Amino acid sequence: MNLKEKIESRQAVIGIIGLGYVGLPLLLEFIEQGFPSIGYDIDKEKINVLTKGETYIKHIPKERIEKAVKKKSATVTTDFSLLKKTDCIIVAVPTPLDKHHQPDLTFIRKTSETISQYLSKGQLVVLESSTFPGTTEEVMRPILEKSGLRYGKDFYLAFSPEREDPNNPKYSTKEIPKVVGCNDPYGLKYTIALYNQVIVKTVPVSSSQAAEATKLLENIFRSVNIALVNEMKMILDRMGIDIHEVIKAAATKPFGFMPFFPGPGLGGHCIPIDPFYLTWKAKEYDMPTKFIELAGEINTSMPYWVVQKTVDALNDKGKSIKGARILILGIGYKKDVDDLRESPSLKLIEILNKRGASIDYNDPYIAKIPKVRKYDYDMVSKELSPENLSAYDAVLIATDHSTYDYTFIEKHAQLIIDTRNAVKKKSKKVIMA
Repeated sequence: MNLKEKIESRQAVIGIIGLGYVGLPLLLEFIEQGFPSIGYDIDKEKINVLTKGETYIKHIPKERIEKAVKKKSATVTTDFSLLKKTDCIIVAVPTPLDKHHQPDLTFIRKTSETISQYLSKGQLVVLESSTFPGTTEEVMRPILEKSGLRYGKDFYLAFSPEREDPNNPKYSTKEIPKVVGCNDPYGLKYTIALYNQVIVKTVPVSSSQAAEATKLLENIFRSVNIALVNEMKMILDRMGIDIHEVIKAAATKPFGFMPFFPGPGLGGHCIPIDPFYLTWKAKEYDMPTKFIELAGEINTSMPYWVVQKTVDALNDKGKSIKGARILILGIGYKKDVDDLRESPSLKLIEILNKRGASIDYNDPYIAKIPKVRKYDYDMVSKELSPENLSAYDAVLIATDHSTYDYTFIEKHAQLIIDTRNAVKKKSKKVIMA
């Protein structure tokens, strides 16, 4: 029985490395489709939570975890030697930027080294982590070949970019078409067969490089358009025009326009990061990326603009930013998620702290801000009571969670800095930013 037959008969053992917002939902899909599956993560706490049948991601219910881990064919572990038992290995590890905004492939390299130790003949390895074109072939392949096995003959290597959108009510993991790319025809055939079992549709492309570039284009498209509306917001603010009113009106055009919305900055693991992966790689080909870099500059400047709007609003009330008490609403990078990766709220806290303000936050989904790569805040979510709201000099809406009662907030807050057009009842105390 070849690998394709093994996959299509649900006998192939699936291993997924990295059980975060991408890996865990994918692992659950394979388990629920009857595949013997093993989930790997270096974080022992995650494994402990999953073993108990509990969840650490808000939009994945514990009942789904509990049902999955009860199956004898499902395992979650920190023991990577079990990779020997797998037929297909999917890698979903972080690809952050370093402090100089250069690609940091540490997780991909270390994971590839680990796989190389246990790589077996006939295995398929698929990278899902967002990265620059050439990573699969130029970074992963040489490391995997240290095993002594030959690419395209002894093992297969492909790229299929993750397209996860946490808490999207319309599109879950299995309902989002999957781009797959491989530089070997057999590897491509096996990768298509693999994802066909759990995803609504596979979209094959000619190479792993084309698949890697597809992911970057998707997110650069969003980054550039968000930068455009952010710049429009700043221009129209100076003119006394509401950007949200303009977007709403423009969106009535049935062709040639797609609405994007401004905010306090970009968040999530993809849009703030992916453009820099392409600009870095483009230097190898002596290609400037002015348009992409300009969009990045605008988006990364937005937290500073929001802070300046806050300073100006306080000043108009005869108050200084130094010593001002400010409550930030929402730490998640977007509404209704508990994901704070690259959240602009974290940058807002840093800037406001440097300006001498006293900062608290509230987020219904994040009770305590965990330590992340760039920030280590010892902060817990504050209660939203009339007394608490009125005690702050300003309330800054950074993430427009649906659970917030904005009428209640507007009633009791002294001053509101609204970066999301969340407060529909406009008043003199509501400042758009």
